[in-house]
Formats: sequence, C-alpha cells, structure tokens
Amino acid sequence: MSEETSPKTEDKTQEAVESPKGKPEAKPEAKAKPAPKAPKPPAIEEKPFSEFVEQHYLPELKKALTAKKIEDLSLQFANNQISGQWQKGQRQFTIYFPQSDITGQRAFTCSSGTSTSDIEPFLGDERKITLDLLVFGVVQRLNAQKWLGNN
Repeated sequence: MSEETSPKTEDKTQEAVESPKGKPEAKPEAKAKPAPKAPKPPAIEEKPFSEFVEQHYLPELKKALTAKKIEDLSLQFANNQISGQWQKGQRQFTIYFPQSDITGQRAFTCSSGTSTSDIEPFLGDERKITLDLLVFGVVQRLNAQKWLGNN
C-alpha cells in the first residue's frame, strides 16, 4: 500500500506546479531590494558640548529638580561649569567638566551657605554617559545631602 500512495503524492505535487493549461508557471521575480535606510541622526550626547548643555542638559535638569519641589532654582552654564542654587543662594552645587566633554572627567561640589570644601568625582565609574544619567546623578547627589523632599 505504501507504493500506491507515493505516485499519488507525486501527481499532486506536479499539479500544483503546473498552471491550468498544463504549462509550468514562471518563477516569481526576485523581490526588489529595500531602499537604503536613512542615516540616523546623531545622539544628543554626541552634539558639541556647549550645545548639548544649553539645549538639552540644563532644561532637563531644571525639570527634574522642579519636580522635586525646588522652586527658586537658578542654573547657569559658564567656563565648562554648571552651577545651580536655590533658597536665596543658601544651597548651591556645581558640576565641572574640565575637558569640555561629557565623557571626560567630571567633578561635583555642593555647599549649604558656606564655601565649597570638597570636590568629588562625578559619575566616574560610568562607561556610557547619557543625558538621563547626568540628570539622575545630580538628583542622587542632592538627595544624599537630604536637600530634596522629605528625606
């Protein structure tokens, strides 16, 4: 019985390949190649340093700190430093970028009504620096000082 089923299977396969007129169908044409992808715009972290800070970092940092109930926040960018202060200058912090590059060395200082005494490395262990990470790092440092919210 197994011999009888084999020829029938072959007939069905042959019928599927042939057109209704009994002629073999033409092979479908090869699919057209997809259009080349447009180049991706560079990541915002790859923009020139001052452009990145002024257009992206300062607004995001201000938004994050305002969300933590800091009302009279003043942020300034000058000489590769970002300075922030609130409570009429009683609370201050500064982020230093000595190489004008977010991936280079970074430092952080903060003070509460006194002159700054300690300069600490800022996100020194991180390999890839992103906008979100830079904002998070400042919020984390200020929160560690117990300057944000009900901490």
